[in-house]
Amino acid sequence: MMKYAFLFPGQGSQYVGMGKNLRDNFTVAADVFEMADDALKEKLSDLCFHGPADDLNLTMNTQPAILAVSVAALRVVQQESGIAPVMVGGHSLGEFSALVAAGVLQFADALRLVRKRGTFMQEAVPLGIGGMAAILGMDAAVVERICNERAQGQIVAPANYNSPGQVVISGHVEAVTRVAETAVTEGAKMTKILPVSAPFHSVLMEKAARRFAAVLDPIELGDMDIPVLSNVTADFYPSKSDVKTLLTEQLTHPVRWHEEMDRMLECDIDGILELGPGKVLRGIMRRISQRVPMKHIENCDTLKIALSGMSTGT
Repeated sequence: MMKYAFLFPGQGSQYVGMGKNLRDNFTVAADVFEMADDALKEKLSDLCFHGPADDLNLTMNTQPAILAVSVAALRVVQQESGIAPVMVGGHSLGEFSALVAAGVLQFADALRLVRKRGTFMQEAVPLGIGGMAAILGMDAAVVERICNERAQGQIVAPANYNSPGQVVISGHVEAVTRVAETAVTEGAKMTKILPVSAPFHSVLMEKAARRFAAVLDPIELGDMDIPVLSNVTADFYPSKSDVKTLLTEQLTHPVRWHEEMDRMLECDIDGILELGPGKVLRGIMRRISQRVPMKHIENCDTLKIALSGMSTGT
Protein backbone atom coordinates (compact mmCIF):
# COMPACT_ATOMS: atom_id res chain seq x y z
CA MET A 1 0.00 0.00 0.00
CA MET A 2 1.17 3.53 -0.78
CA LYS A 3 1.73 5.61 2.36
CA TYR A 4 0.86 9.31 2.49
CA ALA A 5 1.30 12.13 5.00
CA PHE A 6 -1.26 14.94 5.09
CA LEU A 7 -0.17 18.48 5.98
CA PHE A 8 -2.37 21.49 6.71
CA PRO A 9 -1.50 25.20 6.23
CA GLY A 10 -1.57 28.00 8.76
CA GLN A 11 -2.30 31.70 8.81
CA GLY A 12 -1.14 33.58 5.73
CA SER A 13 -2.57 31.08 3.24
CA GLN A 14 -6.04 32.65 3.19
CA TYR A 15 -7.58 34.40 0.18
CA VAL A 16 -11.07 35.52 -0.78
CA GLY A 17 -12.81 32.76 -2.71
CA MET A 18 -11.07 29.88 -0.98
CA GLY A 19 -13.16 26.75 -0.65
CA LYS A 20 -15.96 27.89 -2.95
CA ASN A 21 -15.04 25.55 -5.79
CA LEU A 22 -15.07 22.59 -3.42
CA ARG A 23 -18.39 23.67 -1.92
CA ASP A 24 -19.96 24.06 -5.37
CA ASN A 25 -18.84 20.62 -6.57
CA PHE A 26 -18.91 18.30 -3.57
CA THR A 27 -21.75 17.76 -1.14
CA VAL A 28 -19.31 16.59 1.50
CA ALA A 29 -17.53 19.98 1.30
CA ALA A 30 -20.83 21.87 1.39
CA ASP A 31 -21.65 19.95 4.56
CA VAL A 32 -18.39 21.08 6.15
CA PHE A 33 -19.16 24.75 5.51
CA GLU A 34 -22.71 24.33 6.79
CA MET A 35 -21.31 22.77 9.97
CA ALA A 36 -18.87 25.68 10.32
CA ASP A 37 -21.66 28.25 9.99
CA ASP A 38 -23.72 26.39 12.57
CA ALA A 39 -20.83 25.97 15.02
CA LEU A 40 -19.93 29.67 14.98
CA LYS A 41 -23.51 30.89 14.50
CA GLU A 42 -22.45 33.12 11.62
CA LYS A 43 -21.81 32.87 7.89
CA LEU A 44 -18.13 31.94 7.93
CA SER A 45 -18.70 30.39 4.51
CA ASP A 46 -19.68 33.75 3.00
CA LEU A 47 -16.51 35.30 4.41
CA CYS A 48 -14.40 32.55 2.80
CA PHE A 49 -16.14 32.78 -0.56
CA HIS A 50 -16.83 36.52 -0.88
CA GLY A 51 -14.76 38.39 1.72
CA PRO A 52 -14.20 41.27 2.19
CA ALA A 53 -10.46 40.64 2.46
CA ASP A 54 -10.02 43.03 5.37
CA ASP A 55 -12.47 41.00 7.46
CA LEU A 56 -11.06 37.66 6.32
CA ASN A 57 -7.56 38.79 7.30
CA LEU A 58 -8.56 39.52 10.89
CA THR A 59 -6.86 36.82 12.96
CA MET A 60 -10.08 35.85 14.75
CA ASN A 61 -11.67 35.16 11.34
CA THR A 62 -8.66 33.86 9.45
CA GLN A 63 -8.09 30.93 11.77
CA PRO A 64 -11.55 29.28 11.62
CA ALA A 65 -11.79 30.10 7.90
CA ILE A 66 -8.56 28.27 7.01
CA LEU A 67 -9.56 25.40 9.27
CA ALA A 68 -12.91 25.04 7.50
CA VAL A 69 -11.35 25.05 4.02
CA SER A 70 -8.69 22.56 5.11
CA VAL A 71 -11.25 20.15 6.56
CA ALA A 72 -13.42 20.52 3.44
CA ALA A 73 -10.42 19.53 1.31
CA LEU A 74 -9.71 16.64 3.67
CA ARG A 75 -13.27 15.30 3.40
CA VAL A 76 -13.22 15.55 -0.38
CA VAL A 77 -9.93 13.66 -0.62
CA GLN A 78 -11.21 10.98 1.72
CA GLN A 79 -14.38 10.57 -0.34
CA GLU A 80 -12.87 10.77 -3.81
CA SER A 81 -9.64 8.82 -3.32
CA GLY A 82 -9.99 6.55 -0.33
CA ILE A 83 -6.46 7.58 0.65
CA ALA A 84 -5.97 7.48 4.41
CA PRO A 85 -2.89 9.23 5.81
CA VAL A 86 -0.38 7.35 7.90
CA MET A 87 0.49 10.58 9.72
CA VAL A 88 -0.62 14.23 9.80
CA GLY A 89 0.81 17.60 10.74
CA GLY A 90 0.07 21.28 10.38
CA HIS A 91 1.84 24.63 10.53
CA SER A 92 0.72 26.55 13.64
CA LEU A 93 -3.06 26.87 13.15
CA GLY A 94 -2.81 23.90 10.77
CA GLU A 95 -2.06 21.63 13.72
CA PHE A 96 -5.72 21.95 14.70
CA SER A 97 -6.75 20.72 11.24
CA ALA A 98 -4.34 17.81 11.71
CA LEU A 99 -5.90 16.95 15.06
CA VAL A 100 -9.35 16.95 13.43
CA ALA A 101 -8.02 14.61 10.73
CA ALA A 102 -6.62 12.31 13.44
CA GLY A 103 -9.93 12.16 15.31
CA VAL A 104 -8.61 13.96 18.40
CA LEU A 105 -10.68 17.14 17.99
CA GLN A 106 -14.26 17.32 16.81
CA PHE A 107 -14.58 19.78 13.92
CA ALA A 108 -17.08 22.01 15.74
CA ASP A 109 -14.90 22.12 18.85
CA ALA A 110 -11.83 22.97 16.75
CA LEU A 111 -13.68 25.84 15.04
CA ARG A 112 -14.74 27.39 18.31
CA LEU A 113 -11.28 26.89 19.79
CA VAL A 114 -9.42 28.59 16.95
CA ARG A 115 -11.91 31.46 16.91
CA LYS A 116 -11.06 32.07 20.57
CA ARG A 117 -7.38 31.40 19.94
CA GLY A 118 -7.31 34.08 17.26
CA THR A 119 -9.17 36.53 19.46
CA PHE A 120 -6.85 35.92 22.42
CA MET A 121 -3.77 36.28 20.23
CA GLN A 122 -5.03 39.57 18.84
CA GLU A 123 -5.89 40.94 22.28
CA ALA A 124 -2.68 39.80 24.01
CA VAL A 125 -0.64 42.77 22.79
CA PRO A 126 -1.94 46.25 21.85
CA LEU A 127 -1.84 47.09 18.16
CA GLY A 128 1.48 48.53 17.09
CA ILE A 129 3.47 46.99 19.93
CA GLY A 130 4.43 43.67 18.36
CA GLY A 131 5.55 42.55 14.93
CA MET A 132 7.19 39.82 12.89
CA ALA A 133 9.73 39.65 10.08
CA ALA A 134 11.05 36.99 7.74
CA ILE A 135 14.83 36.61 7.48
CA LEU A 136 15.88 34.88 4.27
CA GLY A 137 19.24 33.45 3.32
CA MET A 138 20.75 33.37 6.81
CA ASP A 139 21.62 30.46 9.09
CA ALA A 140 19.27 30.06 12.04
CA ALA A 141 22.12 30.22 14.56
CA VAL A 142 23.17 33.61 13.19
CA VAL A 143 19.60 34.90 13.42
CA GLU A 144 19.44 33.72 17.04
CA ARG A 145 22.69 35.54 17.84
CA ILE A 146 21.49 38.77 16.28
CA CYS A 147 18.23 38.54 18.21
CA ASN A 148 20.17 38.22 21.46
CA GLU A 149 22.47 41.11 20.59
CA ARG A 150 19.80 43.50 19.31
CA ALA A 151 17.00 42.86 21.81
CA GLN A 152 18.19 45.74 24.02
CA GLY A 153 15.87 44.81 26.84
CA GLN A 154 12.94 44.01 24.58
CA ILE A 155 11.58 40.69 23.30
CA VAL A 156 12.67 39.34 19.92
CA ALA A 157 13.34 35.72 18.97
CA PRO A 158 12.75 33.19 16.19
CA ALA A 159 9.06 32.28 15.85
CA ASN A 160 9.22 29.94 12.85
CA TYR A 161 12.13 27.79 11.77
CA ASN A 162 10.60 27.07 8.37
CA SER A 163 13.40 25.78 6.18
CA PRO A 164 17.13 26.18 5.56
CA GLY A 165 17.65 29.91 5.24
CA GLN A 166 14.11 30.92 6.20
CA VAL A 167 13.51 32.03 9.79
CA VAL A 168 10.67 34.26 10.98
CA ILE A 169 11.29 36.40 14.05
CA SER A 170 8.71 37.82 16.45
CA GLY A 171 8.61 40.30 19.32
CA HIS A 172 8.47 44.02 20.05
CA VAL A 173 8.23 45.86 16.76
CA GLU A 174 11.29 48.06 17.42
CA ALA A 175 13.43 45.04 18.26
CA VAL A 176 12.14 43.14 15.23
CA THR A 177 13.10 46.10 13.05
CA ARG A 178 16.59 46.30 14.58
CA VAL A 179 17.21 42.60 13.99
CA ALA A 180 15.96 42.79 10.41
CA GLU A 181 18.23 45.75 9.65
CA THR A 182 21.26 44.09 11.26
CA ALA A 183 20.60 40.82 9.42
CA VAL A 184 20.87 42.65 6.09
CA THR A 185 24.20 44.20 7.04
CA GLU A 186 25.48 40.76 8.13
CA GLY A 187 24.62 39.08 4.86
CA ALA A 188 20.96 38.02 4.86
CA LYS A 189 19.64 37.69 1.34
CA MET A 190 16.47 39.58 2.22
CA THR A 191 14.34 40.62 5.18
CA LYS A 192 10.65 41.39 5.10
CA ILE A 193 8.47 42.91 7.78
CA LEU A 194 5.29 40.81 7.76
CA PRO A 195 1.80 42.34 7.60
CA VAL A 196 0.63 40.84 10.89
CA SER A 197 -0.96 42.58 13.84
CA ALA A 198 0.62 40.62 16.68
CA PRO A 199 3.91 38.92 17.64
CA PHE A 200 2.84 35.29 17.24
CA HIS A 201 4.82 32.40 18.76
CA SER A 202 6.69 34.61 21.20
CA VAL A 203 6.63 35.04 24.96
CA LEU A 204 4.48 38.14 24.36
CA MET A 205 1.66 35.64 23.78
CA GLU A 206 1.73 34.43 27.41
CA LYS A 207 -1.57 36.14 28.25
CA ALA A 208 -3.19 34.53 25.21
CA ALA A 209 -1.79 31.14 26.23
CA ARG A 210 -3.28 31.40 29.72
CA ARG A 211 -6.70 32.35 28.35
CA PHE A 212 -6.56 29.63 25.72
CA ALA A 213 -5.62 26.96 28.26
CA ALA A 214 -8.77 27.80 30.20
CA VAL A 215 -11.10 27.27 27.22
CA LEU A 216 -9.19 24.21 26.02
CA ASP A 217 -9.30 22.46 29.40
CA PRO A 218 -12.94 21.25 29.31
CA ILE A 219 -12.79 20.03 25.69
CA GLU A 220 -13.20 16.27 25.38
CA LEU A 221 -10.53 14.69 23.19
CA GLY A 222 -10.97 11.62 21.03
CA ASP A 223 -8.46 8.85 20.55
CA MET A 224 -5.51 9.60 18.29
CA ASP A 225 -6.30 7.40 15.29
CA ILE A 226 -3.09 8.27 13.45
CA PRO A 227 0.21 9.86 14.54
CA VAL A 228 0.23 13.69 14.73
CA LEU A 229 3.33 15.88 14.58
CA SER A 230 3.80 18.71 17.09
CA ASN A 231 5.22 22.13 16.20
CA VAL A 232 6.62 22.51 19.71
CA THR A 233 8.61 19.28 19.92
CA ALA A 234 9.17 18.64 16.19
CA ASP A 235 8.15 15.07 16.92
CA PHE A 236 4.99 13.03 17.24
CA TYR A 237 2.60 13.54 20.13
CA PRO A 238 3.34 10.77 22.64
CA SER A 239 -0.40 10.44 23.37
CA LYS A 240 -3.62 12.43 23.39
CA SER A 241 -2.91 13.38 27.02
CA ASP A 242 -0.17 15.71 25.72
CA VAL A 243 -2.42 17.57 23.28
CA LYS A 244 -3.72 20.31 25.56
CA THR A 245 -0.30 21.10 26.98
CA LEU A 246 1.43 21.27 23.61
CA LEU A 247 -1.35 23.27 21.92
CA THR A 248 -1.08 25.83 24.71
CA GLU A 249 2.71 25.93 24.58
CA GLN A 250 2.52 26.38 20.81
CA LEU A 251 1.35 29.97 21.33
CA THR A 252 4.57 31.04 23.06
CA HIS A 253 7.06 28.64 21.44
CA PRO A 254 8.58 28.70 17.95
CA VAL A 255 7.21 26.49 15.19
CA ARG A 256 10.06 24.05 14.53
CA TRP A 257 8.80 23.22 11.05
CA HIS A 258 12.14 22.36 9.45
CA GLU A 259 12.91 19.79 12.18
CA GLU A 260 9.32 18.56 12.10
CA MET A 261 9.53 17.87 8.37
CA ASP A 262 12.89 16.14 8.81
CA ARG A 263 11.23 13.91 11.42
CA MET A 264 8.38 13.13 9.05
CA LEU A 265 10.78 12.32 6.22
CA GLU A 266 12.57 9.81 8.43
CA CYS A 267 9.39 7.73 8.26
CA ASP A 268 8.31 5.38 5.52
CA ILE A 269 6.08 7.58 3.32
CA ASP A 270 5.58 7.64 -0.44
CA GLY A 271 3.95 11.04 -0.85
CA ILE A 272 2.70 14.18 0.89
CA LEU A 273 -0.55 16.09 0.37
CA GLU A 274 -1.06 19.69 1.50
CA LEU A 275 -4.79 20.12 2.09
CA GLY A 276 -6.24 23.62 2.30
CA PRO A 277 -5.81 27.06 0.76
CA GLY A 278 -2.63 27.85 -1.12
CA LYS A 279 0.61 25.92 -1.44
CA VAL A 280 2.85 27.61 1.11
CA LEU A 281 3.91 24.34 2.73
CA ARG A 282 4.73 22.80 -0.62
CA GLY A 283 7.02 25.75 -1.35
CA ILE A 284 8.75 25.38 2.00
CA MET A 285 9.19 21.64 1.47
CA ARG A 286 11.01 22.27 -1.81
CA ARG A 287 13.72 24.02 0.23
CA ILE A 288 13.87 21.21 2.80
CA SER A 289 13.77 18.10 0.60
CA GLN A 290 12.44 16.99 -2.75
CA ARG A 291 12.93 13.30 -2.05
CA VAL A 292 9.22 12.62 -1.44
CA PRO A 293 6.65 13.88 -3.98
CA MET A 294 4.34 16.58 -2.59
CA LYS A 295 1.15 18.02 -4.07
CA HIS A 296 -1.53 20.39 -2.80
CA ILE A 297 -5.32 20.25 -3.01
CA GLU A 298 -7.62 23.26 -2.68
CA ASN A 299 -10.10 22.94 -5.60
CA CYS A 300 -11.25 20.58 -8.35
CA ASP A 301 -8.30 21.26 -10.63
CA THR A 302 -5.66 20.61 -7.98
CA LEU A 303 -7.61 17.57 -6.81
CA LYS A 304 -7.50 16.07 -10.30
CA ILE A 305 -3.80 16.82 -10.69
CA ALA A 306 -2.90 15.48 -7.26
CA LEU A 307 -4.90 12.27 -7.51
CA SER A 308 -3.63 11.38 -10.96
CA GLY A 309 -0.70 9.12 -10.28
CA MET A 310 -1.60 8.64 -6.66
CA SER A 311 -3.09 5.38 -5.58
CA THR A 312 -4.28 3.43 -2.58
CA GLY A 313 -2.46 0.42 -4.01
CA THR A 314 1.10 -0.36 -4.96
